[in-house]
Amino acid sequence: QVQLVESGGGSVQAGGSLRLSCAASGYTYTWYRYCMGWFRQAPGKEREGVAAIGNVGSTRYADFVKGRFTISQDNAKNTLYLQMNSLKPEDTAMYYCAAAECTICGGGNCYMADGRLPQEYKYWGQGTQVTVSS
Repeated sequence: QVQLVESGGGSVQAGGSLRLSCAASGYTYTWYRYCMGWFRQAPGKEREGVAAIGNVGSTRYADFVKGRFTISQDNAKNTLYLQMNSLKPEDTAMYYCAAAECTICGGGNCYMADGRLPQEYKYWGQGTQVTVSS
């Protein structure tokens, strides 16, 4: 059973930065076959995709975080990251990491059809809270 554990959330003032981590374990196959994503959910709102990364590092971002957030992974450590800069109060939410076997592969480069849709992922962490004050 795949387990995902997020960390790194906290409270920060607008304009500040945070780095989220997601430690993964329990993969039946190697980490290499999995795609990962970050999502967030604010109170009263639906869960929305923030960023996604393929098995060899191809990335996709939601428009509202482009230029501010960076998704990355350390395959040796089975860890996913989300570097968040220039944070805004509207970024306040519970942040979740998610994983699933990649669905599209070509020449060893595997990724999700979109990567920012919750229904694409099978495994989820418990979330880490990010609060940005103005």
